[in-house]
Amino acid sequence: MERLKTLDAEFLHLEDGSAHMHIAGACVFPNPPPAYDDVVGLIAGKMHEIPRYRQRVRSVPLELGRPVWVDDPHFDLNYHVRHTALPAPGDDKAFTRLMGRLMSQPLDRERPLWETWMVEGLDQDRWAMVFKVHHAMVDGIAGVQLLTVLLDITPDTTPLEPVPWAPEPEPSGTAKVVDAWGGLTKDIVTTSRRFAGVVRHPERAADVTRSTVRGLSQYVHNLGFTPNRVTEGSIGPHRNWAHAAASLPEVKTVGRSFGGTVNDVILASVTTSFRHLLLSRGEDASAARVKSLVPVSTRGSDGRDVPDNRVSAILYDLPVAIADPVERLLTVHHEMAEHKDSKMAEAGEVVTTIGDLAPPMLVGVISRGAVQVMRRTPQRTLDTVTTNVPGPQFPLYLLGSEMLEYRPYVPIMHGMRLSTAVLSYNGTVHFGVTGDYGTDEEVSLLADGAVEAIAELHRLARAPAGRARKSKRSRRGAVGRAN
Repeated sequence: MERLKTLDAEFLHLEDGSAHMHIAGACVFPNPPPAYDDVVGLIAGKMHEIPRYRQRVRSVPLELGRPVWVDDPHFDLNYHVRHTALPAPGDDKAFTRLMGRLMSQPLDRERPLWETWMVEGLDQDRWAMVFKVHHAMVDGIAGVQLLTVLLDITPDTTPLEPVPWAPEPEPSGTAKVVDAWGGLTKDIVTTSRRFAGVVRHPERAADVTRSTVRGLSQYVHNLGFTPNRVTEGSIGPHRNWAHAAASLPEVKTVGRSFGGTVNDVILASVTTSFRHLLLSRGEDASAARVKSLVPVSTRGSDGRDVPDNRVSAILYDLPVAIADPVERLLTVHHEMAEHKDSKMAEAGEVVTTIGDLAPPMLVGVISRGAVQVMRRTPQRTLDTVTTNVPGPQFPLYLLGSEMLEYRPYVPIMHGMRLSTAVLSYNGTVHFGVTGDYGTDEEVSLLADGAVEAIAELHRLARAPAGRARKSKRSRRGAVGRAN
């Protein structure tokens, strides 16, 4: 029995009949597809490496503790690994429609919170595996790590024989309560020791206090209300989804040419796509405000292989008002550096740590109440989510077939009808945009627009004017360093 962390449990509390809190990825492979039984056998041989995939969430009586992971006594791998096919010609429109339908269905809380779909019949002589897992189990980086467990780094790996497994009996309600309060005591002691260690060093304590206060004040400052726009609105239970891909080397070229990280270039491209969406709807982009939640990983080397959520977030106003694409990128680079220096992400991590000490009953009631309020009156402080996860820059294989693409999916929430997931894999940046049902035009515009924005920046970087701008920027930086 293992307790969920507060952040993991929060993804359960946030879920209702309209907001489904699972993440996913569609992995595309070349034909011929393997036999379904071979796929099941492959996953069966890996299950001992991902024990969470055979566990389900169980509540603690009266919410006297956070929910716990326990073994599923009725675990059936064939229930979780499913098989379907697209009708001919299996074009991309058919696949995105299938993804929308798969993502519209909540995961069964009585079973381990994941599904895998084998999808045959994609056009261009391809097939896919869709991995769908609840956000309570993993964040984006942990999801990629689990994927590298399920897949192989060489094409000639022999499937493993399943390791014998017998489920542990589910603890009684009393045992869950006792464990919960014992765990809470341990959390209090651990947290107290951390803070005591800081207090013993006055200078460090002052730095931590200043950083936390600074980060929290920045959060409060960035939580201002945003004006009503066509990009927001209520959501139902059904989803639309679109994807597109860009060259990672081109993204890096843009960053080197104009200044900025890979993440800056990607965030600038998402900003451009939102600007074009606003303009296409007749809105005044120069006066618009699109606030994005940008997750930031807090996963250290000690928790690298733990399947859970270790993230904080930055709240960022996408600079959609800026018309020039290069200026947009430079603004993103400058402002994101300021946000990182503001310690906003660190403050969010402190809040999460303190949240582990809060009474679970109180946390659950507040969270579910907030969801009900947002369902009736959507929140106006956030407009979208933009998450960027670095994936493996080497090929992965499934039963000898090389994975060609990894198309990501991220959920949406009340008041946030559009969200963008970005994942880089083997030299390609893949965009996946999720929207509420009826937003098919918007999700396509955002996905394609981000890729077009990168292409435009790359053209500018390769043009003589772009190279001159790069040279001017380099000279200006040299003078600044000399001074």
